[in-house]
Amino acid sequence: MKTVLITGSSSGIGLGIAIEFAKTKQFNIIFNGLEANGPEIAEQVARDYGIGTMFSNANMLKPEELRKMVSDGIAKFGKIDVLVNNAGIQHVSAVEDFPEEKWDAIIAINLTSAFHLTKAVWKGMKERKFGRIINIASAHGLVASEFKSAYVASKHGIVGFTKTIALEGAPFNITANAICPGYVKTPLVEKQIKDQAKTHGIPENEVISKIMLYKQAVKDFVTVELLGQTAVFMASESASTLTGTALPIDGGWNAQ
Repeated sequence: MKTVLITGSSSGIGLGIAIEFAKTKQFNIIFNGLEANGPEIAEQVARDYGIGTMFSNANMLKPEELRKMVSDGIAKFGKIDVLVNNAGIQHVSAVEDFPEEKWDAIIAINLTSAFHLTKAVWKGMKERKFGRIINIASAHGLVASEFKSAYVASKHGIVGFTKTIALEGAPFNITANAICPGYVKTPLVEKQIKDQAKTHGIPENEVISKIMLYKQAVKDFVTVELLGQTAVFMASESASTLTGTALPIDGGWNAQ
């Protein structure tokens, strides 16, 4: 059995990715999140799929907690083979009004935490000559939109970080790839819908049709199942030469 650590995996995209890994019955899963019922979620997945799980409420803003999550995971399962950096937050505001504390938190959670966790698992991956780093970026890691300066900066940053560690990891059979989703119907996006409606002064249903999905050729939200299945493939032996990529799963947004 391999072990995968997925940040932000007690809800939204992260939980969807965890379920797809669980379905293979080939991975122990280290769950992470701030939800109060996180331990129960991990235990339920263990029962449903007959795999080993653990839960950590490590805060992405606290590097020492991230390092402890890694060491606790290794103590329980012996190793961490796959790291999925998924945890993220968002804030929508014009740059002149953008709260500085929100900027700092978005960069720390969306980007800097991925550095700390990658560094923490790297030595073991090098020693075993196997590792998979999968970073959940965004279509906004490839293109920009108004009123999202911190989010766009963090996601462009994670794409650049992915490319760098792909080069460093190649001699050791460590791959690094970024998945760049378009809009996925999650609690994060639900909040964005409300924020965008307030910013633009339009109803929420118009935010979906006229702003969120406007640039997508396929006028539908991306599914968490597709993202999870992509992550599982990237984690496989078959994907050993797939590295340094930023894969758009965005309904054709980046095709324009």
